[in-house]
Amino acid sequence: MKKYRVKKTALGAGAMLTLCIFFSCFTLSSAAQNETTPVFKTYRVGIFAPLYLDTIFTSTGAIRFTDAIPKFMTPGLEFIHGAQIALDSMKLTNDNVEAFIYDTKSYTKTIPQLIAGKKLDNLDILIGSVKDVEFKQLADFALTKSIPFISATYPNDGGITANPFLVIVNSTLKAHCEAIFSYLVQNHGTDKIFICRQKGLQEDKVAAYFKMINIQDGKPLLDIQTLNFDSIVSPGLLKNRLDSNRQTVIIGGSLDETFATKLTKACYQIHESYPITLLGMPNWDNFKALMNKDVFVDFPVFFTTPYFNTKWDEYSKMVNSVYMKKYKARATDMAFKGFECTWLFTKLVTTYPGTVINHLNDKSFKLITDYNFRPILLTKDTPVPDYFENKHVYFARIMNGSISKAW
Repeated sequence: MKKYRVKKTALGAGAMLTLCIFFSCFTLSSAAQNETTPVFKTYRVGIFAPLYLDTIFTSTGAIRFTDAIPKFMTPGLEFIHGAQIALDSMKLTNDNVEAFIYDTKSYTKTIPQLIAGKKLDNLDILIGSVKDVEFKQLADFALTKSIPFISATYPNDGGITANPFLVIVNSTLKAHCEAIFSYLVQNHGTDKIFICRQKGLQEDKVAAYFKMINIQDGKPLLDIQTLNFDSIVSPGLLKNRLDSNRQTVIIGGSLDETFATKLTKACYQIHESYPITLLGMPNWDNFKALMNKDVFVDFPVFFTTPYFNTKWDEYSKMVNSVYMKKYKARATDMAFKGFECTWLFTKLVTTYPGTVINHLNDKSFKLITDYNFRPILLTKDTPVPDYFENKHVYFARIMNGSISKAW
């Protein structure tokens, strides 16, 4: 006998109406019960995303936008769409689950107000597609209450330390650099390796990560050279540093789309004479030119990602089918992230009540993505982990307008 309940708590004026409009409503479903039915424990899951529900309503309750949903709202909505599909699809046996949805961009019921009003005190787990100030607010609250906070989409630790209840699913930039370096050690230890970069704070951070990872016992493990560029990325400059008889690995040490496009173009122009492996950063799959099948023909660009989904597995097919029926569109990456995180961590909290952190790598609930959560110790001899982070990073390949798994 099971009892499955989903409650929606959306914050701000007109919230319930909007959820009905955009999501369809969660329904209350329960198996028939009688006087002998055992009473099962109820687990409460809080799902947080920026929905901007107050923004779309006027003071009279009318909807401001009638033609289309503003683009700034879509990531949060898609994440919640995926979470809803997970909750609707989940089979529970001896547990009750109540799921509450919170709009982190509410004007009237902010996270600090909810915390002060003890509205979140009964939650057993927090799952959030949040960043910046809301990320820190939820992380601090999770530490205070000793409950897990699952950061589903933010690739950053937000400066959080000494918080063993914070779980970062979307690997940080440092983790990506570590994965690239590990790949280089195993496969390109004797090849020429260059980090190509421009000026910038993000570029400084990438370069610093590689330097820190590379230098062990006062000396570098690999000979990694740095090439600095200004507004022009010249194929001639690359040719002067390359050897046509040796394999060269070029790391695109920037998250900037314009620079990434220029660097790829320069490598493309000389790749037939100089064997090049181009490794980009984790956001390069979002760059328009790299995804244009007619621009860099038959030239692979590699990048790292914590999420890789061919969408051919049974769960992905189910999500796409349900999403198409409900929302008349294919499920987005944000929807898949909402689905997978909600499913996985709801299963974990009901299976391991109070000890989820000790079972983050339980593979029995795997759906689509491989995860490897590791405790992060930012300083030596720290008494507790600063947080837990997913260290499993895929290498993917962009070529001719499509993305495939590389290794």
